[in-house]
Amino acid sequence: MTLLCGDCRDVMPAHGPYDLIVADPPYGETSLSWDRRIAGWLPRAAQALTPSGSLWVFGSLRSFMATSGDFRAAALRHAQEIVWEKQNGSVFHADRFRRVHELVAQFYPASARWQSVYNAVATTDDARARVVRRKKRPPHTGAIPSSTYRSLDGGPRLARSVQRFRNAHGRAIHPTEKPVALLDLLVRVSCPPEGLVGDWFAGSGAAGVACRLAGRRYVGCEIDPDMAQRARDRLAAILPFPVGEPS
Repeated sequence: MTLLCGDCRDVMPAHGPYDLIVADPPYGETSLSWDRRIAGWLPRAAQALTPSGSLWVFGSLRSFMATSGDFRAAALRHAQEIVWEKQNGSVFHADRFRRVHELVAQFYPASARWQSVYNAVATTDDARARVVRRKKRPPHTGAIPSSTYRSLDGGPRLARSVQRFRNAHGRAIHPTEKPVALLDLLVRVSCPPEGLVGDWFAGSGAAGVACRLAGRRYVGCEIDPDMAQRARDRLAAILPFPVGEPS
């Protein structure tokens, strides 16, 4: 577990290649001094991926629309997106819907085929009971089954693209901290066991916590020295887990 302090554009490429990059860059939607879009990081991130690697980026629809040309210039192709639904949200205007979601979009190099990108299919065991009709007519003589239908309760199904996680309000050490549970999902789905995750805008180090819990290696970068030290302290307090899938 390594957390660097500096500009991700300068320090992160040398620590790759990465099986997965997670990034929560400033969206550039407020007047806050730190909320300024960072130019030039996407090409460096794309070049730092392994041949089977991908990139998950947090953002709003507004921020993705504003930076769509940057993704194309970096030769990154959109794969899919998750809508992260929060238990509460924010609103900048009193006459608009309260925003209770963020987008997390996955990209991979245009030179690669999606089939070659690492992807552990996300499933959930909360499938509803359903009735399955037999393919063959039951016999009408001899051993007649007691029922021509059977009910399948539960079982795996594809995870939904809308994922609900509580945000970190009230316990966050960074103003835009993301929930570890959400990051854990992204890490397990898109980084192979023993793989390396690069966190280019580390903030509080929440992605590092997720990597520790998921048994993946981690390199993060935070430009603010005070926050970088707080993130290091947070990671040092997490009990070590063996590399690989927890049993």
